[in-house]
Amino acid sequence: MNDVDRHLILASSSPRRRQLLELIGLPFLVVPPATDEQPLPGEEPISFVRRAARDKALEVAHRHPDEPVLGADTVVEIDRTILGKPGTPDVAEEMLRTLSGREHLVHTAVALVNDGRCHDLIDTAHVRCVNFTEQVISWYVSTGEPLDKAGAYAVQGLGGLLVEKVEGSPNTVVGLPIHRLPELFEAHNLDFWNRLHV
Repeated sequence: MNDVDRHLILASSSPRRRQLLELIGLPFLVVPPATDEQPLPGEEPISFVRRAARDKALEVAHRHPDEPVLGADTVVEIDRTILGKPGTPDVAEEMLRTLSGREHLVHTAVALVNDGRCHDLIDTAHVRCVNFTEQVISWYVSTGEPLDKAGAYAVQGLGGLLVEKVEGSPNTVVGLPIHRLPELFEAHNLDFWNRLHV
């Protein structure tokens, strides 16, 4: 079978990652992974995000061994501390207080599994937030948007109001550095460009 005839599987439940793949016309199927996205005690942000992306891709590839599987994970790092998805309003408020007026790093790891082999990469963006008041924090958290976002904000949504500057790819901050996908496909000798339906 020609490799472009094999379906790419996205091992993610993130609507943002789906939207980015749709934006570039890359056909795919979604299979959410059954993995735990929690850092191990003392785990460095880069190590954690790489492991999480690989775990997602490998877990789904185990269920779909004949298809290439793409997994990704994103973390926010500030003061060598990982800010994941807050989950609750109180945690989101605390994260936003930490980010207010400061620069932080956003790491997105992407892993591609094909024929039992896994290649991964990490892309990092530097983000500076504006200074925001307690009123702004309360308002933003009340929208519900930050609860399922790494670092408690969505740069592509209302959270963009909190961001002063991004150095690096905005897509890395959103959750999938699409400009690096050809590199991963080439590592597996998979045709990237002829898969695109534009």
